[in-house]
Formats: sequence, C-alpha cells, structure tokens
Amino acid sequence: MERKRSSLIFAAVFCSITILLATNCGEKPAAPTQEQRTEAAPSSINPVTTPLEGPAIVTFGDSLTAGVAGRPYPDDLQDLLQQHGYKYRVDNQGVSGDTTTDGLARIDNVIATHPALVVLEFGGNDGLRGIPVESTRKNLDEMITRIQEAKIPLVLLGITLPPNYGSDYVKPFTAMFPELAKKHKIPLIPFLLVNVYKNPQLMQPDGIHPNGEGNKIVAQDVFDLIAPLLKRS
Repeated sequence: MERKRSSLIFAAVFCSITILLATNCGEKPAAPTQEQRTEAAPSSINPVTTPLEGPAIVTFGDSLTAGVAGRPYPDDLQDLLQQHGYKYRVDNQGVSGDTTTDGLARIDNVIATHPALVVLEFGGNDGLRGIPVESTRKNLDEMITRIQEAKIPLVLLGITLPPNYGSDYVKPFTAMFPELAKKHKIPLIPFLLVNVYKNPQLMQPDGIHPNGEGNKIVAQDVFDLIAPLLKRS
C-alpha cells in the first residue's frame, strides 16, 4: 500500500512539474500563436550586425570626436557617407579628455590602420588647461607631419576658446589652426562648432559640446570638407 501511495505522489509531482513546462500533463505543449511568436521574437532572436566594409576614415581627436552624450558626429558622418553613395567606414578614435600630447602618443595606432583619410581634431583641452600655444602647435605639427609621411591624406578641424581666456592667449591659439593648414597644405575647418555654438538648443548644458542635433550639423560640415577627397565606389 505504501509503495502504491508513493508511486501516486511521485506521479502527481511529476505531472505538476510537467504542467509548468507544457500545457497539459501527458500532452505535447500547444504550438504558440502568431501573436505569442511575435512577442517572443525580440528576446529569442539576437540581431546580427553586418560590419561595414570599405576603406577606413579615422576621426581622431578628443571628446568633440568621441562624444559625451547621444550620437557623436562620426556616427552621423557615417550615415551621410552611405546616403551619398560613399563606401567608407568611419573609425572613431576620439578619447575624451585627450590633449595634443595624448594624441601624439596615439598617432602610431592611427597610422598602423592605414586609413584612407584622417580627420584630425585636437587642441581644445590644451586651451582649457592653459597649455602654452607653442607646445600645442608643436604637437599638432608633428602629428600632421607623421600622417603625411605615411602618405595618408588628412584634414584639420580647428577650435577656439571663450573670450575670458584673454586675447593674448586666445588670438594666437585660434590662429594656430589656419597657420598649420597653410603650412601643410591641408583642408581646414577653422572652428568646428561655428554653426552650433551660439544656439543653446544645439549644445550640451556644459556649453562646450554639441548635443545630438548639434552633432548632425557638425557632421554635415565635416562631410562637406572631406567629400572632395573621397572616391565613389
């Protein structure tokens, strides 16, 4: 009698567990409805992102390149390239907080990728820290020289500083970018944020970095600068 009772208890427990895994004890689980399959799809299917192919465009700089919130401008630049039929992949090598000294220390990594183009953007953090202009100029000059010696085309993105840093510092700092572009014969945007910095709706609360909408405008300006250097597939 005890053995029979144990068998009945085991059968009841097994049936209860099976009910949790199927719809009815002893029956195959019912096939999910179309609605159930649709609801389950996002959690049951891992989307596969196809890597972009084509020559690399390295965007090389500080937080204005890396981005601080939302989409950085290189992401929007990638969209613009695809929309206009250019088969390039944008490699964002921006690092927030980097000075020109940090950029110079990383330049070998950029050259090693053998990109089709480098978009060079540094100097803002040097200026905000009051680093001597000549030191910043020397670092930028060496980065440009190293890239050109590697036979890699590049463009230069300039920046300026708030007036409260004093004209004795701001004036030579701002003039440094056109001077370097002229010396090395490279395309230039003298002030990367020229079309966004006056509009609070296009800038982060810090007043230094563009927001998502602002970066779309920055990306368009960069695209217009580099387009003559690109080849359509």
